[in-house]
Formats: sequence, structure tokens, C-alpha cells
Amino acid sequence: MASFEYDVVIIGAGPAGMCAGMYAGRSMLKTVVLEQGLPGGELLNTEVIEDYIGFEHILGWELADKFNSHAVKFGAEIRTSVRVEIVRKLADGTFETIIENGDVFRSPAVIVTAGGTPVKLEVPGEIEYAGKGVSYCAICDGAFFKGHTIMVVGGGDAACEEADFLTRYAEKVWLVHRRDEFRASKIVQQRLFANPKIDVIWDTVVEKIEGEGEGGLMTHASIRNVKTGARRDLPSTGIFIFVGFTPNTGVIEGHVEHDAAGYLLTDANMQTSIPGLFAAGDVRVQLTRQVTTAVGDATTAAIAVEKYLTARKNGHAAPAPMPMLMRKAG
Repeated sequence: MASFEYDVVIIGAGPAGMCAGMYAGRSMLKTVVLEQGLPGGELLNTEVIEDYIGFEHILGWELADKFNSHAVKFGAEIRTSVRVEIVRKLADGTFETIIENGDVFRSPAVIVTAGGTPVKLEVPGEIEYAGKGVSYCAICDGAFFKGHTIMVVGGGDAACEEADFLTRYAEKVWLVHRRDEFRASKIVQQRLFANPKIDVIWDTVVEKIEGEGEGGLMTHASIRNVKTGARRDLPSTGIFIFVGFTPNTGVIEGHVEHDAAGYLLTDANMQTSIPGLFAAGDVRVQLTRQVTTAVGDATTAAIAVEKYLTARKNGHAAPAPMPMLMRKAG
């Protein structure tokens, strides 16, 4: 077991983590970014990005590579294949970030940018056609399906709202739900039922996503009615899955304020209810979860960390979180 000392530890190397690493490095802070997989986060699951300012069309992995190079250029150390087990605050105000092999990273500040994980259907073809028809983000990928017939899976607000949104592009949207009623709010349902481009398929689950084979695109999905057992193939060039999203906040030890869904509450400086613990990107409460919002959060968090550490170094009281702002966040 080894021990390492840093000014700031950043957990997660998605867009928020790499942006925070770049700004922390520019501030001459000794910075490490810990990533379970490869740098990029959900960018690596997105084939093409057309809504990041300055890039009308860029591949997901290409943008991830640019983010990574930029962070490293300004001094951030990025460690990959590192699984964080726990982050705990010690009595002296510093943090221990402990990883799977027992190594400990000590720092006076931590930025959590671990993102979140869309809940998967876990059916055959879901992984194979990820980015080739399978999507978890309507805003990100909807424009690729102009004039197409596509599917949305789910029954909550997200599924119903995104099905309505996707009709801006798609000619036809099938909304597949496993029950005979939605969990979405009544006003959202009213808009959905009033949209002539949407047809709801009740009491039905997706059993398999199929397409052109290796390297090809999705062409249809196999669905089953849970009451009758009847199966059929539903032609569709895209499937948008909205059956849940889980923020990756389970590594934090101690009480930290969050909303009912588990997203972290922060103040305007991205500081959580634990002084010295900051959050940016998809782990925190906010209106939308985009690359642009992630890097905006991260910019604020990294600059706030530098000010927090300066106050500690000079013997001043470090800025405390602002509870009223936290409760209004998002």
C-alpha cells in the first residue's frame, strides 16, 4: 500500500474531470485525476458530437483525446484503471481517497466528477449497437434521426419528455412502456398524448436490439407483450433508453446533502455541504446534463478550490458552503 500527497484529487476523467484537471494544473496545484476506465467518460459512448461549441462535428473519442491532452499539458496527472473505494474527511480537515488496491491519496480538497450511469436494459444488442442506434440522450443524438422511425423506452418524465422532444426530428416515435400507465406527471402526459407523431405501446418490454451486424446500424427491436406473451419485431433505426440514471456518488463517506434521486447539492462555487469537497458535472443537481454544463461546473469548481486552498494556506477560515444556495441549486 502506497500513500501520495496532492493539492487536489479529482475523481473521474469525463469532461468535467479533465476540465477541472486542466484548470487546477494552470493554477499550479499538484493535481491527480483518478479514472476507473479511460479518459472521456460518456464521450466514449457517443459516436458523434455536434452540440459542443466550436466543434460542429467531432467524434466522441476525438473530443475526449483533446480534453485529455489539454489537461496533461497544464500539469494534471491522469491515472487510469483506478477504482476509488471511498473518500473520507479526516479530523484535520484533509481528505483520504482510497482506491481498490489500498493506495491512499491525501489532499486538502477533492472534486467529485464521477458522472452518472444510465440504467441499461441489459438486453442482447444493447452494447453492440451503442452509438449505432442505441442512445441514452435525446439532446445529444436526436438530430441524427431526421425523418426516421425510432423508439423510446420508459414511462417516467424523462421518457415522455424526450419522446416529445424527439418528434422535432423523427417522423415517427414509438414509446414502449412495460406497464399500462405512465409514472410521468399529468402535464407531461398531456403533451405526449397530444403529439400525433407518438404511438404508445403499453405492457411491453424490449427483448433484443438487432441490426446489420458487426459495424452496422440498428434496424429493429424484438418486443414482447408482458400480458399476452405475443412477440413481434418493431422496425426502428434508433432506440432511446430512459429507464433511470444513477449518479456515481457512493464513494463519499459521511453525510453530504443531495436530492431525492441522489444528486449532490452544491453552492454557487460547486462546494458540497462538506467543506473542501466539491462536485461538478452529472453528479450534481442541475437542469441538463451536457458536455457544456459539465465543463462549466468544472471551471468554477477548480477555481473555487484554488481560493479554498489559498485561504487554508494563509491561515484564514476557508469559505464554508452556502446552504441556502445549495437548496436552490438546479
